[in-house]
Amino acid sequence: MRSTSLYRVTGETSIQLSLDLDGGEVRIRTGLGYFDHMLMQIAKHGGFGLQVEASGDLPVDSHHLVEDVGLCLGDALKEALGDHAGLARFAHAYVPLDEALARVVIDLSGRPWCEFHADLPPIILGDGFQVEMVREFFVALAMRGGLCIQADLLRGVNTHHKVEALFKALARALREATRITGGGVPSTKGTLSE
Repeated sequence: MRSTSLYRVTGETSIQLSLDLDGGEVRIRTGLGYFDHMLMQIAKHGGFGLQVEASGDLPVDSHHLVEDVGLCLGDALKEALGDHAGLARFAHAYVPLDEALARVVIDLSGRPWCEFHADLPPIILGDGFQVEMVREFFVALAMRGGLCIQADLLRGVNTHHKVEALFKALARALREATRITGGGVPSTKGTLSE
């Protein structure tokens, strides 16, 4: 089974998340419409079953909620991948959205790292989603999931397009990297857990 469920509660957020790498139900409610839309991109274009029920201190801002969902998704991904046996491990995706073009390259290395290069303005989209939280989400996912993520926004004008292209590229790269190709753990060390 390449699936897991978890529950995280802090003084700032409450998150219930279920992830199935091989598909399934998608249901997302975070209280931030634009963020829900981006998480839907991960589920749809990653081919994942993803259920997220989250609430947080949105009157403060979107920081805690978005970052904590990234942490939870990273934890779930790491658990669902198990010992990494048979995984493709490496993947990349280029995704256009009209004038925007994003590239995300992933290594399920077990060693967390995130390089995030995107010219995104510090504005709010929708009902409170701070665009600067896109980077924080990617970093949180990488750190907790044990992923090396290299994300680059190659061009774009419309902020909605730029952010959505990044999330779609992340989803497509995750889909390919988590694909089962057969064989053992894809590492000469024999492990991808450290």
